[in-house]
Amino acid sequence: MHDIVIRGGTIVDGTGKAAFTGDVAIADGRIAAVGGKQGPAKRDIDANGLMVTPGWVDVHTHYDGQAMWDPLLSPSCWHGVTTVMFGNCGVGFAPVKKEHHGALMDLMEGVEEIPNPVLAAGLNWEWETFPQYMNELERRPRAIDIAAQIAHLPLRVYVMGDRAIRRETATADDIAEMRNLTIEALRCGAFGFTTSRTDSHKTPDGELVPSRFADGEELVGIGSALGVTGTGAFGMNSDFDDEEFEIGWMTRVAKETGRPVWFLLTDRYSDPQRWRRLIKATHEARAKGLQLTAQMAGRPIGVMMGIGTALNPFTVRPTYKQLERLPIEEQRKRLRDPEMRRMILADTPSDAEIAKLAQFRQIVAKRFDKFFVMGNPPDYEPGPEKSVAAIAQREGRTPEEVAYDYMLEDGQYLYFPVVNYVTGDHGPIMEMLNDPACLLGLSDGGAHCTSIVDAGVPTFMLTHWARDRSRGPKLTVEHMVKRQTSETADFFGLNDRGRLAPGLRADVNLIDFDGLQVRKPEIIHDMPANGRRFIQRVNGYEATLVAGLPVFERGQHTGALPGRLVRAGEAGLSAREAAE
Repeated sequence: MHDIVIRGGTIVDGTGKAAFTGDVAIADGRIAAVGGKQGPAKRDIDANGLMVTPGWVDVHTHYDGQAMWDPLLSPSCWHGVTTVMFGNCGVGFAPVKKEHHGALMDLMEGVEEIPNPVLAAGLNWEWETFPQYMNELERRPRAIDIAAQIAHLPLRVYVMGDRAIRRETATADDIAEMRNLTIEALRCGAFGFTTSRTDSHKTPDGELVPSRFADGEELVGIGSALGVTGTGAFGMNSDFDDEEFEIGWMTRVAKETGRPVWFLLTDRYSDPQRWRRLIKATHEARAKGLQLTAQMAGRPIGVMMGIGTALNPFTVRPTYKQLERLPIEEQRKRLRDPEMRRMILADTPSDAEIAKLAQFRQIVAKRFDKFFVMGNPPDYEPGPEKSVAAIAQREGRTPEEVAYDYMLEDGQYLYFPVVNYVTGDHGPIMEMLNDPACLLGLSDGGAHCTSIVDAGVPTFMLTHWARDRSRGPKLTVEHMVKRQTSETADFFGLNDRGRLAPGLRADVNLIDFDGLQVRKPEIIHDMPANGRRFIQRVNGYEATLVAGLPVFERGQHTGALPGRLVRAGEAGLSAREAAE
């Protein structure tokens, strides 16, 4: 007798092959059989009219801190994600010496917008080494599985101290020690190493991160650790100021180690053709047998702006800034006062004052053609008619008035696509999604608490790309499921999941595909130190199972906590071995 049989669902098994109808049997936390009519079970789940898929494997999150205090890892858990990987973009919390706790929290706040007070209240710091950090993660109960990578920023600070923070060049001895510590991390189950080489990553004081100018010898030296263990992937985020240099050292790491190397790929307003050059270089490297891959996002990475967010068009105005420390509802009440509205709209910063701002803040202060109304459900591929500038022109109002009044609507936010929207639609993303050299990632779950919430991207991949898209072609649901199950799992060696196949881990979603819908983002206060963050709820997940146990049913946590820390090399049978 099976533990559970999911009966009569439309099975999309994660391999990319066509959907089919049948049963999925589960026993001892594993998938026992797929297809046909299965025998008796202790529990039957009627999946008639539902889609049955593997759980999503989200390989680009920043739950490094939240994994210490939140057993659910919301909002990812609400969106059918059953495995998350963190330690991305070079930031993390191990290894660390006591005197550098504050520096690492500052780096996480500056790079990923997770507030220092939240981290200070939520982390117990009962570790120093990376293996100790892994043990601390492992001992906590949780609903879904987690996996970790070792990050360059804490590693560099641990080895070099203040010299790292000053971005000094690493010595040969520094590189050797960082390499040895990376080997130690990989051997205790890290799935790889990540670094950051972008000017957009800064400390709260505006200083560039310690790894920003690490030279080729340091990068290749640390990367050689992957060749020693024969495990892990090397991940990187860069501005690609010198494309030849960046491609050069990445291909060298891939060639010398035989391990996968990935970098983040987006299109940018400042250089619309950059992504095409980089993907061309990626294909050239792959043609030589090198494992170079571009990790891409399934929708624009966009900042949301409203009451209580990190930025909005009025945060540079002194009259508005006086209200920002008030509770959100009190801010909203004050902003509805006609006299306050008049004062803020009149408090226009001069061109000279705007010129003093960072470039991104300059855009936020005046580029109303780049801001869009989101609506409910939110529109992540808005046409030009939905821009604040276009609405203002149609209605005979100023863009500032339109933005102000829209922000005051209950729970509404303006949407500013920062990258992946150069063409004003999802055309480039479509090309990336159809390119085998691209890996789907960049949900950034857990990060950018008051400006971005993309943890719902796994759901969006189905609702938008496979069902609702109107401004261009759609993609098949089988392709979208494969993109975030077997492909992401296989890339990092999570070989016991990502497919509905006998012998593999029973991480399963039951989805009402027609009723599946991401809801508009909202801000809540539920983090340590009463910290606030964006979340995005969802309708349509009838159930999510982890290791054969239902952890969510109709959006409610069942109380089950079968999740665990997954260590590289402990993922069990591959799909091929299981099939044999």
